[in-house]
Amino acid sequence: MQTVSLPQKPKYTPISDNSGKFEILGCYPGYGMTIGNALRRVLLASLKGTAITSVKIKGISHEFSTIDGVMEDAVQIILNLKKVRFKMYGDEPVKVSLKSKGEGKITAKDIKCPSSVEVVNKDQVIATITDKKVELEMEMEVSSGLGYVPIEQQERLEKEIGVIAIDAIYTPIRRVNYVVENMRVGKRTDYNKITLEIETDGSITPEEAFKKAVEILVEQFSVLGGIEVSEEVA
Repeated sequence: MQTVSLPQKPKYTPISDNSGKFEILGCYPGYGMTIGNALRRVLLASLKGTAITSVKIKGISHEFSTIDGVMEDAVQIILNLKKVRFKMYGDEPVKVSLKSKGEGKITAKDIKCPSSVEVVNKDQVIATITDKKVELEMEMEVSSGLGYVPIEQQERLEKEIGVIAIDAIYTPIRRVNYVVENMRVGKRTDYNKITLEIETDGSITPEEAFKKAVEILVEQFSVLGGIEVSEEVA
């Protein structure tokens, strides 16, 4: 009896610290696009990550303010904060802070974090102080979530004056793409080979991201397999 054959186990090749390539050989004809697209969608939208969801900058009441002695305005600072990536060892939102005085660049390494949070990209520039007498002080909230959540959809909006809500870019995946090619299996040449490349933000490895995406898909399909049979109503 003919059955649908299973693919080979994925082969992983690192490209850099945060990116890698997966090759899945021997996919049943036509399954390459189905599997590749499903993995890509889950990787981009369904992996847990962390992001800054609000900020309070001392002396600033709204996001369109300028800060004396600081090169960037509040909007530019917020855009830079969106690029700061974290590892979070818990599920509850956490407060982190930053305080710097004197001329020079302020980077993510200047953020003070509790033990439950760690900055990944410490070289990310946040602001530049141009006056040695100026002090920049801010408090931020770091939360965990899935995908991208705009301000309007966040459960916790600013509750006090001066707190600015930020669109949350939770996804730990920077880039993912795949290519499907035909390959020979036995006498047939229409089996599929999937080449999937993943680049992360450093808070998770490409291998961890791939495994988690597969786990999510397996969990979804396992529920669909438990079909409940109901009596037909006349």
